[in-house]
Amino acid sequence: MQLGIHLPHAGEQATPALIRRHAMRAEELGFADVWVSEHIIVPRKEFPRSPLFYDPVVTLSYAAAVTKRVRLGTTVLVLPMRHPLPLAKELSSLHNLSEGRLILGAGVGWLEPEFAALGVPFNERGRRMDEGIAMMRAVWSQDPVTFQAKYIPATIRDMTMLPQPVSPIPLWIGGSSDAALKRTIRIADGWHGSRESPEEAAPIVQRLRTARPDNFTISMRVQWNGKDQGELRNRLAAYEAVGVQHVLVAPVNREVDDWDEVIEGAGRLVA
Repeated sequence: MQLGIHLPHAGEQATPALIRRHAMRAEELGFADVWVSEHIIVPRKEFPRSPLFYDPVVTLSYAAAVTKRVRLGTTVLVLPMRHPLPLAKELSSLHNLSEGRLILGAGVGWLEPEFAALGVPFNERGRRMDEGIAMMRAVWSQDPVTFQAKYIPATIRDMTMLPQPVSPIPLWIGGSSDAALKRTIRIADGWHGSRESPEEAAPIVQRLRTARPDNFTISMRVQWNGKDQGELRNRLAAYEAVGVQHVLVAPVNREVDDWDEVIEGAGRLVA
């Protein structure tokens, strides 16, 4: 099993210095990858946590500049909120500048007021997700490219977007709804679950493995407060037993938990 760690890029404790230090420390400890999540704008009354989120693509670019080996993941980018063309340019640039280390974790999102603030129809987010992924893959692989869009405002006829990725960018889709799992089976390179227990993950893993037996990654995001290393070890063993191949460790409460305890404790299990 491979382990990743969430970077402290969100919440009251997030600072550039801490992001840099943890990215470098994750590489020193042997973690497989470092991860960031996303919110662009949030409704203050409905979002009691700190609204501070450094931009995920910029943060991973910052982490890439101070590391050489660790992969760089998003947990997750809410693709329907973003126009696919500038996002495709940003992701391809990051992937190439980091020498092929990006993992695109993606989801449809859940916070309806955030979509409204960005002028994106919430009830179209699944269709925009599918079309956006297809559009990004088109500009990443075709030169020139023509793409007929239905839901996203775009007119692409015999055009070019460079740079194209130096290698395919792995797509891990998050979400455990039937629609999310069908989309994962149809177009993704992996599944990125979020906090399902091993018992809850087991039938999902079985379904995904049956449909996608080869070259497909099963990942899970878990929360841990850095206190009981034996508890984390047992949870990882339980996930591995049901077929999870990769676990991303994130603090339970990013406003309170000691980020150093989380990364150092999980790092001892990596070693």
